[in-house]
Amino acid sequence: MIANLARIPDVVPDASKPRLPWMLVVASLVLAALLGYTLFVLYAPAKQRIAGLERELKEVYAREAELDTRQAQRERDLKAATAEREALARRVELLERELAAARTRR
Repeated sequence: MIANLARIPDVVPDASKPRLPWMLVVASLVLAALLGYTLFVLYAPAKQRIAGLERELKEVYAREAELDTRQAQRERDLKAATAEREALARRVELLERELAAARTRR
């Protein structure tokens, strides 16, 4: 009877054949699949889209610089035309005064 009570139950599995924790293996595979999906399916097109947007942004900046140059040229042209118009108006005014003075002398 004491021999039966002293017997230690076989709680520890046989150490000669190790068992894989299959739940951990499956979870690792799912994690690897999610990582691969994120990197190859989502990241690569997003990176290409970013590169396309950067190219488009460079084009927009170049267009803006061209338009700024054109606007500055037009402003210079307008300023020159305004100055010429004012000079012509002063010349007309001067000639009208001379004509009026010549008429009064007659």
